[in-house]
Amino acid sequence: MTVDEALDLLRAAGDVRRAAGSAAYHKAARVYLGVPNPVLNDFARDWRPGMDLEARIALADGLWRSDIHEARILAAKLLTQARIRPDDAPVWRLICSWAPEFDGWAVADHACMAGQRRVMADLSRLDEVEGWTRSDHMWTRRAALVITLPLAKLTFPKPEEVAARDRVLGWAAGYVPDRDWFIQKAVAWWIRDLSKHDAPAARDFLVSHGAGLKAFARKEAGKYLRG
Repeated sequence: MTVDEALDLLRAAGDVRRAAGSAAYHKAARVYLGVPNPVLNDFARDWRPGMDLEARIALADGLWRSDIHEARILAAKLLTQARIRPDDAPVWRLICSWAPEFDGWAVADHACMAGQRRVMADLSRLDEVEGWTRSDHMWTRRAALVITLPLAKLTFPKPEEVAARDRVLGWAAGYVPDRDWFIQKAVAWWIRDLSKHDAPAARDFLVSHGAGLKAFARKEAGKYLRG
């Protein structure tokens, strides 16, 4: 599967009316084809088994570089996999290279879902993600929380996962003074998901930092906490 072949299939699956709606909704200035997400899922599912890792990385890179909305989402889906053998480092490097280009939640979240698997496979990658928290680029800062979201969902975390989770909670606390809506939402999302699995930790965060959150974020973060 070449990049050109993949793009031809994407264009054939597009819908002009849906594309116009997507462009108006997502607002990022790029081409929209109007391909539904289930179709992108089908493409990723069908193409992955017939490609070795090197070919899949090359295709994902080319799709991303096309700067077409659906192609970027499909690029991320091609790399969303729990176990990648023999070496997932090239996948991680490619996902990290995308972060400075995030400019909307949909593409960023799909890329981060691919990145979540790589972070959980090697928690030392938090060292690199921590650098994102100091970025001047809001979407990169936000991605630091989205890509680490699985840590908030662990019901029985191992000691190293507890330490990693506490580290990310420190980043979230540092984001509290940031008034950007998307940053506030990301903090709320992280704490809300944490509250489903470790209510005391979520409650402690809100006791210490909740007053600094915007009202909507504070409400969202505490959505599943009682008392």
